[in-house]
Amino acid sequence: MAAVLSRFVPSRSSVSPVKTLLKITGALALVVVLAGAAVYARASAAADALLSRTVETHTVEIPVPYPLDAAEVAERGLSDEEAQQLAMERAVDRGRHLVESRYACTTCHGEDFGGGVMVDAFPMGTFLGPNLTSGAGGVTAGYTMADWDRIVRHGVRPDGTPAVMPSVDFFSMTDQELSDIVAYIGSLPPVDAEVPGRVLGPLGKVLLWRGDIVLSADLADHQAAHVEAPPAADVSAEFGAHLAAVCAGCHGQDFSGSVIPGGDPSWPPAADLRPSPEGLGEWTYAQFVTAMREGVRPDGVPLRVPMTDVLPYARKMTDTELEALWTYLRSLPPGA
Repeated sequence: MAAVLSRFVPSRSSVSPVKTLLKITGALALVVVLAGAAVYARASAAADALLSRTVETHTVEIPVPYPLDAAEVAERGLSDEEAQQLAMERAVDRGRHLVESRYACTTCHGEDFGGGVMVDAFPMGTFLGPNLTSGAGGVTAGYTMADWDRIVRHGVRPDGTPAVMPSVDFFSMTDQELSDIVAYIGSLPPVDAEVPGRVLGPLGKVLLWRGDIVLSADLADHQAAHVEAPPAADVSAEFGAHLAAVCAGCHGQDFSGSVIPGGDPSWPPAADLRPSPEGLGEWTYAQFVTAMREGVRPDGVPLRVPMTDVLPYARKMTDTELEALWTYLRSLPPGA
């Protein structure tokens, strides 16, 4: 530091105090800039290393569509072709409901699945949802079900490198649900759209390097078997817990709420969903439904982004799904 300052502070007594102060200030600013550049260079290298490493996952085989029950096929006297066609029709219908009411895929991938925006906020970065259709620019043309499993439920791209996809929301997605969603996406018209790759901004790189942003690939158990089928769709805490799994990415694994990891800096912290005074403790079920379907809290305050992005999906949840979700949230420990 002394060597740097000596270049800017002459020893001659004729130099005015103001000029001396300005030169010292300039020297200190230079030191800060150089230190900042060194930190950024280190963060950039570390972030690039995290995103370019290879992550090993298991390999799964999942049918698309899930076949009909053999007893139903026999009872209805269906041929193999008829059974396959009916199974696909049901899978597409189930997949449509999952996409439209639970898994919010179109928020990132666009209404036509031809591409969308996940995050576009400098200095965080730009992360665009890729084109998932069979059109030009679609990334899934050569996907096997093992590839779908890796990207959706593990946060790992087909080449083995980590993705920025929020797969933490989909860790609990069952085999059948993944199969149904793939069947639905496969039924969509092709969209010709080239979507640029991710661009991590300076703040995003620093946060990733510091561990303030944790990639889903670093949270998933890559060797654990997945549940094959979802719980029965009834009003139960078990079914509600399955539905609530998609909320954990923002609201935390214990649903206590917090700053949303990797989210737009303008977003408010995710709310506490537990039955605590700071959370949903004083809410009624009717108020919960109003918030989920109309976007208004019990105090009359409208919900804010990103929760407003969830409303189109919540409005398409069935009454059974909403009541099961509420039943589960009410069963949580209230916290400290």
